[in-house]
Amino acid sequence: MLNRIADRFSKVAERYLPDAFVIAVLMTLLVFVLGFFMKPSEPVELFKSFGDGFWVYLSFTMQMVLLLMTGMALASVPIVEKMLSFLASKAKTANQAYVMTFLVSAGAYYINWGLAVVVGAIIARELGKRNNKAHFPLLVAAAYTPTALYTAGLSSSIGLTVATKGHFLENVMGVIPTSETIFHPGTIIIFLALLITLPIFIVLMAPKKGIISYSSQSKKAETENLNEGEYTPAERLENTSFLGIITGLIGMVYVVYEFINGRDLDLNIINILFLSLGLILHKSLGQYAKAFKEAGTAISPIILQFPFYAGIIAVLGSSGLAESIINGMASVASKDTFDIFTYWTAGLVNILAPSGGGQWALQGPLQVPAGIQLGVDPAITAMAVGWGDAWTNLIQPFWALPILAVVGLHIRHIMGYCILLSIWVGILTTVLMFFVY
Repeated sequence: MLNRIADRFSKVAERYLPDAFVIAVLMTLLVFVLGFFMKPSEPVELFKSFGDGFWVYLSFTMQMVLLLMTGMALASVPIVEKMLSFLASKAKTANQAYVMTFLVSAGAYYINWGLAVVVGAIIARELGKRNNKAHFPLLVAAAYTPTALYTAGLSSSIGLTVATKGHFLENVMGVIPTSETIFHPGTIIIFLALLITLPIFIVLMAPKKGIISYSSQSKKAETENLNEGEYTPAERLENTSFLGIITGLIGMVYVVYEFINGRDLDLNIINILFLSLGLILHKSLGQYAKAFKEAGTAISPIILQFPFYAGIIAVLGSSGLAESIINGMASVASKDTFDIFTYWTAGLVNILAPSGGGQWALQGPLQVPAGIQLGVDPAITAMAVGWGDAWTNLIQPFWALPILAVVGLHIRHIMGYCILLSIWVGILTTVLMFFVY
């Protein structure tokens, strides 16, 4: 039954869902219309806030771009690709392929969602090559589904932001260590519950007919037939592993030093860690630069769309629309239900503003003080926003763009499955949050 429902959702999405950039522009127009009704006497302010907001998150955008690109470059290390290919060879049936794709991608998402983009794409592609009975769009959906788990992982945008000294809400909530957010027992319980149930849900959605298998197009890599002795001095520098290893070790020494001196995980330390590991594990600086360039191509849609969503966030703030949504839900919440209403609110806001850090900048200043007044731990409020952000990532195509670029699919090919998965994630997380936080 579930596979028939999934098939229907998938067909509707393929027919009616436009490109992600079109969705971003439509969201922009929608927010402008709603903002005008909120403040009809000040329409010019909406245009000004949009233009100013376009550039507000440039620093954060660069952090996110580096997080994605360093993770993707690390995932393209030959030893990682060989390991993923080996794992793919162990799945003998379509159901095993779906489950393995999800679990491998989930492990990568826990470590770093930039790393997971390529890890998920590679494992889905390798499993698709080996199993013609596996529905490739569902394999890719299985690779993307663990985005719903990322807020409990080591690259959790909000969890790392509030653990970073000098964050913008430090005067309100202080610096909150990851032991109270990412590694909170309630967070771990929700993570494990989703980790166990989502692959079962995916298997139940698998189509029985109309299977679209992976069809590979042979691409002959162009290789330079140069022996090392024929390299110019400049080419020797580009192809030696020595420079990459030394540079990477410098970064690793810094990371170890910072941890020894009590530094917690934050966006900057994660970026330096993955950059350093990538430099060490790639064969040369030239190879690393090539991997970084390919990563940039995959995430170019995100770079294009991020300023638009930053503008949307600004309009949501200046028009009072976000405040109305957040305060409306908070007004009917009690101490025991505040985290659930925060979760729902975050899920709704994320559809309009799909950025964990950007959403926290918009929602945090309103949500945290309201929670404190009710006696709610700010760490729980932060995680509720994070879970809500991760939840509707499944139906907001923004963060699926890199993985889709790698595997060569369109968002409409996987969205039908993602919609059904998001329904399950929303129900299960809502129930668990009431008991574990």
